[in-house]
Amino acid sequence: MDTNTCYHCGDDCGKSPISYQKKYFCCNGCKTVFEIFNENDLTCYYDLQNAPGAIPKEVEGKYDFFSQENIVEKLTEFRSDTIEIATLYIPHIHCSSCIWILENLNKLNPSITDSQVNFGKKTVRVTYKNEETDLKSVVLLLSTIGYEPYISLDDFSTKKNHINRSLIYKLGVAGFGFGNIMFLSFPEYFEVNEFWLEQYKHLFRWLMFALSLPVVFYSSQDYFISAYKGLKSKLLNIDVPIALGISVLFIRSTVDIALDLGSGFFDSLAGLVFFLLVGKFFQQKTYDFLSFERDYKSYFPIAITKIKNGEETSVQVYDIEKGDRLLIRNEELIPVDGILINGRAKIDYSFVSGESQPVTKHSGDKLFAGGKQTSGVIEIEALKSVEQSYLTQLWSNDVFNKNKEESFKNITNSISKHFTIVILSIAFIATVFWLFYDATKAMNVFTAVLIIACPCAIALSAPFTFGNLLRIFGNLKFYIKNASVIEQLAQIDTIIFDKTGTITSNKSSTAEYEGELLSDSETSILKSSLRGSNHPLSRTLYDILKANDIVSLDTFEEHVGKGIEAKYKSKELKIGSAQFVGNTNTDTILNTTVHISSNNTYKGKFIFYNSYREGVSKLFNQLKKQFDLAILSGDNEGERENLKKLLPSKTKLIFNQKPEDKLEYIKYHQSEGAKVLMIGDGLNDAGALAQSDVGIVISEDVNVFSPACDAILDASKFKNLYNYIKASKSAISIIKWSFLLSFFYNVIGLYFAVTGQLAPVIAAILMPLSSISIVVFTTIATNLLGRRLK
Repeated sequence: MDTNTCYHCGDDCGKSPISYQKKYFCCNGCKTVFEIFNENDLTCYYDLQNAPGAIPKEVEGKYDFFSQENIVEKLTEFRSDTIEIATLYIPHIHCSSCIWILENLNKLNPSITDSQVNFGKKTVRVTYKNEETDLKSVVLLLSTIGYEPYISLDDFSTKKNHINRSLIYKLGVAGFGFGNIMFLSFPEYFEVNEFWLEQYKHLFRWLMFALSLPVVFYSSQDYFISAYKGLKSKLLNIDVPIALGISVLFIRSTVDIALDLGSGFFDSLAGLVFFLLVGKFFQQKTYDFLSFERDYKSYFPIAITKIKNGEETSVQVYDIEKGDRLLIRNEELIPVDGILINGRAKIDYSFVSGESQPVTKHSGDKLFAGGKQTSGVIEIEALKSVEQSYLTQLWSNDVFNKNKEESFKNITNSISKHFTIVILSIAFIATVFWLFYDATKAMNVFTAVLIIACPCAIALSAPFTFGNLLRIFGNLKFYIKNASVIEQLAQIDTIIFDKTGTITSNKSSTAEYEGELLSDSETSILKSSLRGSNHPLSRTLYDILKANDIVSLDTFEEHVGKGIEAKYKSKELKIGSAQFVGNTNTDTILNTTVHISSNNTYKGKFIFYNSYREGVSKLFNQLKKQFDLAILSGDNEGERENLKKLLPSKTKLIFNQKPEDKLEYIKYHQSEGAKVLMIGDGLNDAGALAQSDVGIVISEDVNVFSPACDAILDASKFKNLYNYIKASKSAISIIKWSFLLSFFYNVIGLYFAVTGQLAPVIAAILMPLSSISIVVFTTIATNLLGRRLK
């Protein structure tokens, strides 16, 4: 065991190392962390990487401000009687060991129920039981094990992105080293013999060596760390040839000046690292811009009902302002934090916390954004406007993420791996040839090949293409959860549609009542029941019925795929299918119907005359050329003849389908090798949407939010669905063209590198330029694609 290096953090232990269990530590803090891990059987933390920890800082008294309730409220994104959730920024997150220990915090503190790391943003989202622990204890635990959070109330209130200052510092050091090394190289470049005397030559060369040390061991360390981790995992990632090239240049240059064989290639070395970091900085800034566009401009097209002066109007969620009175129906998402004013609230916070048990709330209680009302209609007063980035985060919550297929990133990595093997082979073969033919050029050739053929451009093409297309789709009211969905959309061969609320329009449908007239009290209860439901037929019927007094129902329950059951005083109404309300009449009705019973006495039915969305026939005729099409409907077969006239002849029409029937239908076709796209309304179709390869929800002035879906399409853009699918396929073509462009560039570059005509410093300049050219190409190509969509 090395007595000079701390087992936990890797720092120098000095002259007096602390010994514990035959291991040595630089301070009592590191020893304490090891003891904590050892007591909780978490010492495999050290198996993932040598000395991965950080020295814990003295934190006694530092977080006493957490005793102030108003500060804790600002830092927590969700609070209930039993659960609190906070997202903390951890600057020290840097490797797989960090992710592992931070996602196992529950083993150190059982009151922590869940912790999820976002490695890119260096954050951890901690869910804990507030009856057993508090935010201060969580922060102290993190600080104790060397992961002290960065706490700034200003940052949390404004939701600023944390800038990666480390990259800027490394770029600055590399730029400083590159400029000065080039300056010191000028005398030898221009062969200034009068100045370049023996005593100055060695001094200048060793100065260049000294300036190259921070460039190699600080500025380029990320490439070495990445390459090492890749090799340790038996993977050849894209940083292996870069790290090898830097190593070869540094070692060769050091040997040259030590043995007085020449001035080495320190200028090329510093230039290589500088231009690599310039390309990396450009990539980060561009992708940050795309992320900004995604988070703050791709608003969900969901709407909410606003009550003003007794009138109900539908407004988009980002128009909500503090103080607005909002109506939340059954199964609707609460888009903002608010105070419960009226109604019986039974809130499902599983979208936020993963806890599926609904929480009962009373008038005056605070309700958090992200909860779903599950027991009728309620009214709330908004406490603030909508933070759309929070809804984006909620949609992408890992609780609901489903790995339907390998993302395109994995394919890119696979290409890069094979690419790296080929490049390394070419580099070694070319070097061996030049060692025999002209040994003076061998090292230049080896280095130039490794640099010029870096597959960074290949790695960039997919994320930038998909990232820009996500932004374009968002502007066109087609909102996609993440980039991998675009690839899945490009691969589908079967499209399944729900009927009601998907290919039919709620706004244009009409209905006629047949049966025994309803009393005023029954009509009032019916209207109040329909007011609380988000089903397309309920919303249509609610709009059709004349105004009646709205009453606060005693009970309300919506049975998915069946109907609604509501009670007020002595009256109990059932609204839904004939079977649900107990209608034994076997008369065949060829239209969509909604039946009514009062106190188990059948009253009558509403017969609907569907109005199909504009452009449905044209859309299906466009789709039939490339896809298998099917309609799965929970309604009866009354619309079969109308649909046969409206849709292509090969479209499958299947009726009387329960939600579980739709799911099984999709599962069967997937077992036969089909790639299925499911398009529904997000209510009865949640299971089918989750099972499909891609699930799209149609939104029409309804605040229905389904985490099971992969995309939300505004109803007004339904007729453009074919164009969006076509654009997804075009995105794959753009990526393939960028691969071809990168291959063409590499072939030309390799020719000059292998033949010894390309200096390493020129290769270092060309490499980031190639990456930038790929980004520019994919951005321009996707923007042109977006123009065609408009």
